Amino acid sequence: MTDFISKYFNFQEKNTSLKTETIAGITTFLTMSYALFLIPSVLADAGMPKDSVFVATAVAAAVGTLIMGIFAKFPMALAPGVGLNAFFTYSVCIGMDIPWQTALSGVLASGIIFLIISATGLRELVIKAIPTNLKFAVSSGIGLFIAFIGLKNAGIVVANSSTFVALGDLTNPTVLLSVFGLVAISIFMVRGSQIAIFLGMALTVIVGMIFGLIDLPTSVISMPPSMAPTFGVAIKNIGNIFNPQMVLVIFTFLFMDFFDTAGTLVAVGSKVGLLKKDGSVEGGSKALLADSVATCIGSIFGTTNTTSYVESLSGVAVGAKTGFSSVVVGVLFLVSLFFSPLLTVITSAVTAPALIIVGSLMCSSLKEIEWEKSEVSISAFLTIILMPLTYSIGEGIACGFLSYVVLMMFKGKAKKVHPVMYVLAVLFIIYFAIR
Repeated sequence: MTDFISKYFNFQEKNTSLKTETIAGITTFLTMSYALFLIPSVLADAGMPKDSVFVATAVAAAVGTLIMGIFAKFPMALAPGVGLNAFFTYSVCIGMDIPWQTALSGVLASGIIFLIISATGLRELVIKAIPTNLKFAVSSGIGLFIAFIGLKNAGIVVANSSTFVALGDLTNPTVLLSVFGLVAISIFMVRGSQIAIFLGMALTVIVGMIFGLIDLPTSVISMPPSMAPTFGVAIKNIGNIFNPQMVLVIFTFLFMDFFDTAGTLVAVGSKVGLLKKDGSVEGGSKALLADSVATCIGSIFGTTNTTSYVESLSGVAVGAKTGFSSVVVGVLFLVSLFFSPLLTVITSAVTAPALIIVGSLMCSSLKEIEWEKSEVSISAFLTIILMPLTYSIGEGIACGFLSYVVLMMFKGKAKKVHPVMYVLAVLFIIYFAIR
């Protein structure tokens, strides 16, 4: 069996071993395992049953990562994305008042479109159509949006009738627990821990239990909960997505998922020597296909877009070079199905610090934007700032993209704007006119 695995994943050619790949897979899993508890907690705010979402999240992550490892043979792990998760709950379900059942159908539709794009080669057209600066702006804007949600959920930032927002009550024990979690994760990170978020959340839970802010779980291991409340809902409600509002939602799901995956693909590919001279990644087509299939499966089971996690780099850092490390991650996600009782200890005070930290990490893209160019800086700024201020990632993207097209036309660079961007601009105008 060991020989078969070695030959299938080309251990000798890649200069790696079963032990190295296994350790790397465990490292990647621990680094991103916070998603198992963060995703259900966020989706619960949209009215979704937390237990069912936990199972759907674990299954989607397992299936997607196993496909990535066995089919694409790429050392990258997948799970429902935190940014996509926040958009689903706070922009779509709460902000637009769209039922979670219909929103799940939107996730399925975006997954199918992603699958078609990946299978037909249209991905190159899509990648070239969106200006690089706007891609960085979207990533940074989502970071601010997620951080704002984290600060709000923690009670560190609260509503204020005079100033809209204000600093919360820092003497409140629950707020202090979130502050402790934020400090703990930050310290683990600056100390160089690859699993800082996981350790910080675990420590916050322990401290919360000690001070009576979090109840002890009744058990640790149990059979996986039923998926009946969410399974197949996306298919049953597919007829509700044919309206302008859902078109914007589906586009945003697709955009975020596609470029999250493409960016992580390049980052991981460059680290393991799979980046080609033309900028493409060896096995990249199969990796994108794995991502799109995982999104379709995840939506059917009952969770948001499954995307590639940049935390995969933690496994690469300890030696991952082949898809076997992804197989290890996939198997561990399946094992995690039996730890659903731990969901009861993952409160908003525990997840909020993780959201803030993830948001701060996504803002690193700010440095890549060409701020010296007015047509870029204005559209990028609008994209970034309007996401948290309108409480909508989709509307932030719409305003930023639309302003970019207009400014480029007045700059005399209309011919440099890709035709796809003009099509999107028209669609955004229609959306704002009838919303």
